[in-house]
Amino acid sequence: MTIFKAEPSTEERVSQLLLHLGISKAHFGARNAPDWTGLAETFPEFISSLALVCPLGFDPAVVSSVASGLLVFLGDSGGDAETVGQTISGIRDLKSITLSGYPSPNTYADVAAERPEDIASGLIEFLDQMGRLHQTPTVELDEGCGEVAGISYQIRGTGPPLVLFPLSAAPSQWEPVMARLTGSYCVIALGGAELGMVGSLEGRGRTPGYLGGLRSLLEEAELRPGESILEVGCGTGVLDRWMAQRTEGRNKIVGVDVNPYFLKEAAALVAKEGMGDLVEFKEGSGEALPFPDASFDLAISSTVIQRLNAEKLLAEMVRVTKPGGRVAVLGHAHDMHRWINLPLGEALKTKIESPPWVTDRGHPEGCDDSDLYRRFNRLGLSNIKMFPYVGSFDGGPRLQMLQTGILPSLNPEEAEEWRSAVTRAQAEGTFFIALPFHCAVGTKP
Repeated sequence: MTIFKAEPSTEERVSQLLLHLGISKAHFGARNAPDWTGLAETFPEFISSLALVCPLGFDPAVVSSVASGLLVFLGDSGGDAETVGQTISGIRDLKSITLSGYPSPNTYADVAAERPEDIASGLIEFLDQMGRLHQTPTVELDEGCGEVAGISYQIRGTGPPLVLFPLSAAPSQWEPVMARLTGSYCVIALGGAELGMVGSLEGRGRTPGYLGGLRSLLEEAELRPGESILEVGCGTGVLDRWMAQRTEGRNKIVGVDVNPYFLKEAAALVAKEGMGDLVEFKEGSGEALPFPDASFDLAISSTVIQRLNAEKLLAEMVRVTKPGGRVAVLGHAHDMHRWINLPLGEALKTKIESPPWVTDRGHPEGCDDSDLYRRFNRLGLSNIKMFPYVGSFDGGPRLQMLQTGILPSLNPEEAEEWRSAVTRAQAEGTFFIALPFHCAVGTKP
């Protein structure tokens, strides 16, 4: 009988890293709830304090064990700021800092670069206060990089340990405030394929339910051996590595992304998997691709068109595609219902499943609905094929991400119903979520 060992959870990976470094207690900085939630629930003894920089939402029940050492930065306007403000209003003892004149930033905002003085000064003042209240032993660690349990780390500075989770998809991450922090603390900046938006993209890109949509696109595009592929908005390169495996290395693959943080992680991951000779990456915007006309046989993008000016993105994809080549796009379908398989009452199911079920709709000139089909028909392409696709996702990380966005929008009675349903579904192993997408493929004359 074959016994399959479960993958360690994020909190187990982080605890392994801390123990490897000889850290029994540390200060933490984070943004994405899935990075720190499990640690706060399972290993709160590691946490001297926790600073959340413009969080996109979190379950207030999770922070009860660390509330006396909790700092929350938040914008002064916008849906997420209001939602998070309501969330923290019922938490005693926490400290909050409102960034004046700063609307609640989305996942991709470069928060530390846009408000470096506010973040650095507020965080250092908070950490000084926490240092007087909670003894955090100083550690002496050699500066440098390493990896433990799939989590990469970089150590800089000396003093009490300050562990920094990724700042979501921020291009600069913590770098704009790093010099201030390393002057007083031993900063351990975490990264890799298990954390933050990188972890989210990597996890999604390994999910059969998501890959099914990409497989359909490639089949409709009739990709042939030897043809070149460009992925626009490649992120961590997870789909490029998947395509390299699927095509058995017979197609040149180039990924382009505007985010240097993603590209750094993408280069590390492609090297780690031994695919450096099959996939290359280049920095550039999908609205002005850094390639000559007619450079590729297939230009493909996945869940990017809502983040850019859709007209410019599509025009650029057509421009860099060779005559006879194909343009293929998979986009979010925020105009369609999603399905969350939890034992919820009809009222709550309707509330969380009905469109639009996201607060961040992306770029004001982006496209996250069936308008993709109309746009494709205006590109001058031939042999156009258009279809919706529904992909199923399951597992704890997906549930954690889902809760991050949903729980802050629920009233106390709804939140209790949600938690009860989650507990039951986890015990039964029945949770999954089905998400809709719009897909289109066409041939350049």
